[in-house]
Amino acid sequence: MAGGPRTQVRDPRSRTHRPTARRSYQVRSPSIKAYLSRMEVQVTDRRRLPVLLVAVLSTFTAQQVLTPVLAPLAREIGLTEVALGSVVTVAAVVFAGTALLWGKAVDRFGRRPVLLLGMALALIGLSGFAVVSQLTIVEALDTTSAYVLILATRSILFGAGLGAVPVAAIALIAASTEGDADRTRGIGQIGAAQGLALVLGPALGGLLSVAGLLGPIWLAPALLLVMLVVVAVLLPREPARAAAPDTERPPALRPWDGRLWPVLAAGFLLYLALALLQIVLGFLLQDRLELDSASTVAATGTVFVVCGVVLILVQGVVVPRLRWPAARLLRVGAPIALAGTLALLPANALWAVVAAMGLLAVGLGLAMPGFATAPTLLVGPEEQGGVAGLVQAVTGLTFVIGPIAGTGLYELLHQAPVVAAAIACAAATVFVLLHPALRAAPRRAVTTVGS
Repeated sequence: MAGGPRTQVRDPRSRTHRPTARRSYQVRSPSIKAYLSRMEVQVTDRRRLPVLLVAVLSTFTAQQVLTPVLAPLAREIGLTEVALGSVVTVAAVVFAGTALLWGKAVDRFGRRPVLLLGMALALIGLSGFAVVSQLTIVEALDTTSAYVLILATRSILFGAGLGAVPVAAIALIAASTEGDADRTRGIGQIGAAQGLALVLGPALGGLLSVAGLLGPIWLAPALLLVMLVVVAVLLPREPARAAAPDTERPPALRPWDGRLWPVLAAGFLLYLALALLQIVLGFLLQDRLELDSASTVAATGTVFVVCGVVLILVQGVVVPRLRWPAARLLRVGAPIALAGTLALLPANALWAVVAAMGLLAVGLGLAMPGFATAPTLLVGPEEQGGVAGLVQAVTGLTFVIGPIAGTGLYELLHQAPVVAAAIACAAATVFVLLHPALRAAPRRAVTTVGS
């Protein structure tokens, strides 16, 4: 009888232990479940990211399409340079102010609804701006009424809608990624889409302006309408989530939050340097190189195209391949940006200005994804919308301060804005290299609240 048990063990028909073992393996193997869950998320992310890039690219391209025609349009309808400047400044203020509100809305209502609502508001604003421009050119509106309506449409409605798009896009990427490298790569591609818009938008606007001022003005809302439909159809819906009671929601994030302010301060300084230089670059080229108006437009366009291409390549190609942590991108990018501003100080030929601004673009192309990513790694998933709003608010604030400060400094001394930009980059460099929070930045999001 000793052989009985051996016969049962070896009996090929005795397979009852196998289903039991397989069921036990499934139940007791959370790592397999986690792996399958991650694979499902990755498939969704691969569908989501291209749609987000389309949303960001189309919205910012619609903004930049208007760039070549704003100045001649202002002259055509009787607006002064100051009035046109106020249109841009008010839009920047609205962009910065509403970014915080959009961040809260993302955390409360979801990222997809906020993204679509932002694009819809931007569409309404640009459509209204086109109608106002058309009516004013045919003298159906007086200049004062046109100015008020342009502020309402191009500055307030479009500025508010534009602010929602990057906030929702960054929050979507932050919520669907865990690792530093994956998140940085996704946010870097969002930045590359914005950089591409800086090149593509003015080029389209310049081509269509041959047919008249109204060509680019009507193209902008038409483009946005088509892309809004595309994004609404293709962007995957988020899983339904139960609304948390007010008592369970985390407190609103503030710029002085101990976890965030070092990164926000570094990003503010770097973006401020860019804003200081952008507004005065045309003046600087015309005065240093002694150019006429037409040559100044061509030279300025050349510099901006080169910078845009460099930003696209660095954020869209180099950063994803490097797979560096966000803090390292900041530590490497800030000194390169400083070198670019210093090289601009003595530049007295077009090639030298292009080289200096290109070097600045390399530094900013590395640092910008680091700045946008690092705060998302310092907060929990329920605060991703709020932190994305803070990042965009800081960015928008620099483009409120930069144009005013840059032009004011240029009137005092032509080198002053460049010196100020260099000081801002130097301060950012020292800060990112020495501050403990940036030398020991975490590699993944945490849910505890730091001091």
